[in-house]
This record gives sequence, structure tokens and C-alpha cells, in this order.
Amino acid sequence: MRTSCLHSAISLLALLTALPAQTGNSALGIFEAQQDVGANLMPGAVAYDAAAGEYRVTGGGANIWAAVDAFHFVWRRISGDFTLTADVRFIGTGAVAHRKAALMVRQDLTPDSAYADVALHGDGLTSLQFRPAAGAETQEIRSTMNAPTRIRIERRGDSFTAFAGKPGEDLTATAPQQVSLPANVYVGLGVCSHDAAVIETAVFTNVKLEQPQPPAARYRSKITIYDIATRSTRLVYQADQVIEAPNWSRDGKFLLINTEGNLYRLPLKGSGEPKPEQIDLGPGGYRCNNDHDLSRDGNWLAFSASSPSSHQSQVYLAKSDGSGVRLMTPAAPSYFHGWSPDGKWLAFVGQRDGAFHLYRVSADGGAEQQLTSQGSYDDGTEYSPDGKWIYFNSNRSGSWRVWRMPAAGAGAGDAKAEQVTNDEWEDWFPHFSPDGKHMLVFSFPKGTTTHNDRMDGVVLRLMAAPSQKLKPAKLEILLRFYGGQGTINVNSWSPDSRQFAFVVYEPLPASP
Repeated sequence: MRTSCLHSAISLLALLTALPAQTGNSALGIFEAQQDVGANLMPGAVAYDAAAGEYRVTGGGANIWAAVDAFHFVWRRISGDFTLTADVRFIGTGAVAHRKAALMVRQDLTPDSAYADVALHGDGLTSLQFRPAAGAETQEIRSTMNAPTRIRIERRGDSFTAFAGKPGEDLTATAPQQVSLPANVYVGLGVCSHDAAVIETAVFTNVKLEQPQPPAARYRSKITIYDIATRSTRLVYQADQVIEAPNWSRDGKFLLINTEGNLYRLPLKGSGEPKPEQIDLGPGGYRCNNDHDLSRDGNWLAFSASSPSSHQSQVYLAKSDGSGVRLMTPAAPSYFHGWSPDGKWLAFVGQRDGAFHLYRVSADGGAEQQLTSQGSYDDGTEYSPDGKWIYFNSNRSGSWRVWRMPAAGAGAGDAKAEQVTNDEWEDWFPHFSPDGKHMLVFSFPKGTTTHNDRMDGVVLRLMAAPSQKLKPAKLEILLRFYGGQGTINVNSWSPDSRQFAFVVYEPLPASP
């Protein structure tokens, strides 16, 4: 939906790519080893169920606190920045209210080691615990969340932040804490019974250990057209720069694209290689992102951009030639995604109070109207061609799926929202052919947490447009390629519904 520089308000997990599971001990999943740390009268153990993705950790020990620790630890060595996330639950009522299940980062395996962790207590207390130096007293920053089911610890240099909440919702962060640890540390799952004479068990699921993946220094962008009838592609333009989000003009003569903050028309007619023609948006200093499209009648252009007056994205409306730009969404960030078929409404995504929900605003101007309210992140709004539904993607079920709601909104508690897709892929950006027969879905490999990166193995999938009564979705993989942010954020079907445009990216070596 937007370029990565506009995502500062989202969790830094948006820039992460999971470590491959095979790098650990196969008996311990992504981890390398397990052991008791400190004095443990009752030895601990780990049972890993690969099919369920479940780590059942049993530990004893008097505490993880004060100047020394005692607990059971399953760990791996890792260097640099990372994020460790898991869903956690205890088994049984427990002997002591302050038994702990923790996601931990340690300098070493000695009981008085410097460390940082996010610890879930048996009574629900959750905190960022840290020992700033070996042998020092443990300190903590308590979370405002009580008895969360999902916790996370994030390292950025010497800064550690704990997160807590529920799957499918924004996790609440503590204030970051500086703890000086070496680059190479021990990272893993820990359980402490808080009573050396007993052992306790916690179950960790959906465990993800992830590290930032630096973006390629440069990309070659290949604007490509796919023909539905022949199941074939043709390259129409390429350049060694990031070009994004082609929209097909309503007369079929050009593609609307963005690159380096500007909008361009890319002619599709004529001989020779087409030359992009910049659209003059006037003196506003707009820096456009990849959310833009023309109204169905071709008379109006909606786009999202930052500007000197707002460093966050807002939605604008202009005539199709770029003149007469006016601001539609004073609140920011806001990202345009779709026109209603009658041209009366602009649907967009807005971040308000830490969550991304769906909104609409009248093309005549006025206050924004909120359409969804549940979950933590909805995106990719698009009207069905008959105007009855708005389709979107959301992680409200725990994975990215396509959903829909009536065009007027999802209702109280989003009761009218319906899930459309449900399989092993992470689905984004549903796009309807103008004739209403097909829906195109952009899908990422399972476990991909956002659409912000560019990666190998993304797919474009096609399905028959859903009927009034939903049936299990059957999606056909059309293409598998290197793509992601900018590939097909907005609707890119041709006016005759026979073709669609998208962008393939080719990573290039850094310039010498």
C-alpha cells in the first residue's frame, strides 16, 4: 500500500523476514540447544512438536530476578538485530503466582549474566525485565497489558522493547530500554517455576525469530502485462529504478505509474519503447506513493502523497490531467485504495489511534466515515464492480486474508464482515476485473507479516468473483515471481477485462 519510509508507526516487524527453520536443531525447531541455567533442583526439559509448531518447556528454579537466575532455557546463538515473538500459555493453575514464561536474550549462560526478556507471570503480570551488567540487580518496565496471549521482544542495537497483546491485534509496547549486550547473544524461551521444589510447564506456539533483511541497493522494474485468454505475459517497459503500481487508463491508452515521488503516464500505443510522461500536479510539492487510480469515467485522479505540510501520507483528488489538486483527508496517515463505481466515494486506509482501519470520504468533500473497527490492520480496500461490497485484506484472523463488507461499512463490531479466502497463503490487495467476473489476489508465502518488502516467491492468483452467498474460494496461481511492495497495490485491470498490468522486480548489485 505504501513505501517503507511511511511505515514508521507500524511495528518494526514490518521490515523483517523469518529465519529458515533448518538453521536450528531439528529436534528443537529453530533453536540449537537446551539446558538448565543456575541452580535447579528439578531438571527441566523441552518437547518440540514440529507438526503443531509447539514448544512445551518445563522448568524449575527459584526465580529470574535479583542478581542470579534459575530456569530452563532453550536457545540459539544469533548476532545483530532481531525480533522474537510467540503465543504463550501455562499448563495448570501453578504452585506460585509468579511462575514465569519468558522470551529471553542473554549475554551468556551463567546465572548472573546480563540479559533482557519479556516475562509473562502466572498471574498475568507482564514486563520487560533486564539486568544491565553481570551480577547487577534485575530491573523491570511493566507492560500495561495483563495476561496477554502473545508476547514479543525486539532488539535494535542496545535498545530492547517488549510487546504484549493478542493475536490479530496491535501489540502494546513498553518504553525501550538500553542494555549493553554483545552483538552475538543467546536467544530463546525460558520457564521458571519460582519454587525450586516444583516444576512448571508453558507452551509456546507461533514462535518466530526474525531479523531485518536489508533491501537491495537497486532494482530493475519490469512493467508487465498478463493476458487472461492466452495465459501469457509481455514486457512493456523496464528501467533500473523502482517503478510502482500501474493503473490502466479508462481509454486503454496508457498506464498510470509512480516513481521517485512523481506520477507518470506510460503510453501503450505507438512504435518503439514508450517514454513516461510526468503528470504536473502543480506547486504543492507532493511526493506521491503507490496508491493512486482514475475514476471509472476517467475524469478524476485520486492519489496519496506526503507534502511539505505533512510528512505522512494524505489522500488528494485532482482532475485527470493533474490540475486542481485538493486535500480529501486532513488526518494522516491516509492511503487511497479505491473508487466507488458511481464515482461518489473514495475508499482509503487510515491509521488512527495506532490501528489501521478502513474509511471512505465523499468525492465532494466532507468528514471521513469509518467502515471497520476490529482487529489491528485492514488494508487494500476495493469496491466490487456492482458497488454492493467493499473487499479488503486483514490480519484479524491471525493471518492475512481477503474479507468483504457491505459498501456502507462492516457494522457494529464488524459483524457484517465476511472472510473470503482461507488457505496457506498471505493474501493482499483484491482487484476486480471491470466486468465483475474475476478477482485477482496478490499473495505472499505463509508467515510473511507485511507487504513492505520485495522478495522471491510471491504469486498472483485468480478466482471467480464471489457471489452474494460466499462459497469456499478456489484460487488459481497464474504467476510466481520476485515482487512485493509496488507490484500491484491498486487495481490494474484493462478496461476490457482481458489483461492486467503489474511490476516484476529484479535485484541489482550495488553500484561500485
